[in-house]
Amino acid sequence: MATDDSLNHSMNSALKHYSSMFFLPTFKKAVTIVAVLCIGGVGLSTFALFFSVYGLGSSLVLGVSVFSVVLFADYVISKLLLERDPIYILRRTVALSLFCWVLWMFFIVLGVAFGVFFGLLWWVKLCLLGFAAVTTFRAVVFIATSSARFLRRLLASLLSPLLCIAPFMVFWAYIDSAIPLQFLSFLVISTIAGCSSAFLFVFLVDQLGRRTYGVPSMPLFRAFMLNWVAALNAPFEEFLEKLGRNENIQVTLLKFDSYKPKAAIIVPLVHPGPFKNIGSSLLPFLLKRDFEKEFGCDTCVPLGILGHELDLASQEQNQKIIKHVIEAAKFPSSVEKATPFVRVTEGFATVSCQVFGKTAFLSFTLAPKTTEDMPQELGRIVNEEANHLGLECNIVVNAHNSINETVDVEASLDTLREVASKCLKKAVSLPSYAFEVGASTVFPKEFSLEDGMGSGGITAIVVNVAEQKTAYVVIDGNNMVSGLREEILAALKSAGFHECEVFTTDTHSVSAVVLGRRGYHPVGEAMDHSTLIRHITEVAEVAASNLECCKAGCMSLVVPKVRVIGEARLASLSLLVDKALRRAKQIVAPIFVSEGLLLILLLALL
Repeated sequence: MATDDSLNHSMNSALKHYSSMFFLPTFKKAVTIVAVLCIGGVGLSTFALFFSVYGLGSSLVLGVSVFSVVLFADYVISKLLLERDPIYILRRTVALSLFCWVLWMFFIVLGVAFGVFFGLLWWVKLCLLGFAAVTTFRAVVFIATSSARFLRRLLASLLSPLLCIAPFMVFWAYIDSAIPLQFLSFLVISTIAGCSSAFLFVFLVDQLGRRTYGVPSMPLFRAFMLNWVAALNAPFEEFLEKLGRNENIQVTLLKFDSYKPKAAIIVPLVHPGPFKNIGSSLLPFLLKRDFEKEFGCDTCVPLGILGHELDLASQEQNQKIIKHVIEAAKFPSSVEKATPFVRVTEGFATVSCQVFGKTAFLSFTLAPKTTEDMPQELGRIVNEEANHLGLECNIVVNAHNSINETVDVEASLDTLREVASKCLKKAVSLPSYAFEVGASTVFPKEFSLEDGMGSGGITAIVVNVAEQKTAYVVIDGNNMVSGLREEILAALKSAGFHECEVFTTDTHSVSAVVLGRRGYHPVGEAMDHSTLIRHITEVAEVAASNLECCKAGCMSLVVPKVRVIGEARLASLSLLVDKALRRAKQIVAPIFVSEGLLLILLLALL
């Protein structure tokens, strides 16, 4: 059986790097720390060299001047130079300055220490060396992460260091007018060297992506970061479109109509991933929302039998599928009878089935053992078996409703096929009766994406056949904790439902929004179970309260030339972050140590 555990691990590993980069202090805290470093650090360290009341005043003026130009530069960068870059809001530019000043203060303090014992020029030289280090660091950061034009990134890299060194130059000129002229050449050379080293560093990291995927690493890095920081999906989806392939996507739909549309179950053979709002992650919700808007009936989108081999590449592909489904669904329902719900369990495998005319609605679960993605081959085998029994249009669903620490691999295709065959034979052997359908949806306000609840909420479809009332509950989430399914079924049976099953959509809109071993919370892991079960019971009861005599209709369509991207490529794209970091660690010392030695040698000659 296939699982997406390796992909989740790759995604979570990548997200840890991104989250650590953007775990920043608040704006007020960042400004306060910068003020302490500039006014307190620069001012007091300079006072150590000029220990007098006059020296204290001059040092504080220097510190206040530096702090003022830092804030001015950060404002210009965020509001003017990078105003269209959603990453570099004022808070992040100030936070970057904070990190830069921590680095610069190391050189300033070291320079003061040497200056006290060996002369003032040691302080000047080490302060200038700190300027060079900060210039290089900022150039690497802006070149690698900003999506602005090249010239704007270059100006953003240089503006703050050059403005900050200006008060020092004035201070040094006041002490000795020859000092600024003596080191002016160093400022020019160190600026050029820092930018050149940064460009070389980024270029070499870029080459890793070019060799692996034919695209540079840094634009991919920025696209991923834009999604993580600002929830922008388009930049990353451009890469998925480029790296993906075209596939014909099958969609099956079972709808129920009374005098108007009553409910619908839609199963696209698309995996709702890879994460957050990228690709088809939101497809269960989007398809539900748009179908409900068009037909005015409660709709659910449980998971089909497949894995990450069919993630959609972009929102454009989502809309292509949604448009085809809505157009194709405008047909009259004609099936007036259905069999009762049946369930067959053997060992670890449970298969449920209900037949509407010549349409089977069939689902698999291994609960309470882990029920993750299932191979497409299983769906094909089950459809062939159903066709042999005279069934023509079949909805085959992975309940995806149990996950624990252990991924069970002993479930074989043969075992699942045998249980499915027995369940289908049992279902088709039963007499058919007129049936009623009720449906309802609830959007629990207590639960969010971070808790594992997708935007589609909880949908219940209740089918009443021959005095057997069956509740199908679909939760917009990515699996659920082991044991919760059994709690839900017990609660529904206590509420008067004779049979029931609970499904999740496997939406990956809840993935990559929290950190952890999985990178998401399955339903019930971060939710209060009693609150969740109360919502499920109530929505099922509301659905049961609006039962109406219905007819069923099923269709299967193929959406041609849909752009998809597979699990292997997605996992490797995620792991590119780790690979890029390893490559960066390999080249960081040769590049920047060489730059540092060159600048130290230059300072020694001045």
